[in-house]
Amino acid sequence: MRYAQGGGLTPKGQQARERVRLEAGARFGRGEKTAEIAAGLRVGKRQVEKWRRSWREGGLNALRSKGPMSVERLSPRQWERLERELARGPLAHGWDEGQGWTLVRIKTLIGRMFHVGYTVQGVWKLLRRHGWSAQVPAHRAIERDDEAVEVWKDEVWPRVKVPRRTWAPTSASRTKRARG
Repeated sequence: MRYAQGGGLTPKGQQARERVRLEAGARFGRGEKTAEIAAGLRVGKRQVEKWRRSWREGGLNALRSKGPMSVERLSPRQWERLERELARGPLAHGWDEGQGWTLVRIKTLIGRMFHVGYTVQGVWKLLRRHGWSAQVPAHRAIERDDEAVEVWKDEVWPRVKVPRRTWAPTSASRTKRARG
C-alpha cells in the first residue's frame, strides 16, 4: 500500500528538498530569524537550526544534497514491472494469500524476476523509497455480525462507559498546598 503523501524521497523529491535548504541558506545570509524562515518554508524550527549550523560550518555547499544513501539496483522499468507483479498478489507467484506480501517474499520475487540480490532491510528501504508502507491485514471472524457491533457501540457502550473525570486537584497537589 502506498503512503498518502508519497513516502520516501525520490530523486525529484530530493531535489525539491535541496531547493528548500538552499533557500534557507540564502535567508541565513540576509540575517533572517529562525522562526521567520521556518514559517516561510513550512518546516520545523529545529530543522532550520540544524541547517543553520551546517551553513555556518560549510556555507551553501553544506546544504546541498549528498545524493541517495544507496544506489537503487532496480531500473525504473524494473520497478514498474515489480509493482505490477505485486498488484497481482502472492497467489499468482505460488504463495498462499494468508500472509499477503512479506518482505521475504518480495525479496525472493525480486531475485526470481531480475536476478538481483537484496537484503530484507534493503527491500524495506526500496519499498519505502517508492512510497509503500507496511500494512497489517485486518483478520475478522467469519461469525462477526457487523450490525450487532454497531448496535452495541451506539446503544450499549454509552450506557456502560464510565464518564471521563474532569480536572480536579490530585491528592499530591493537596499535600503540597498543605505543606507550603
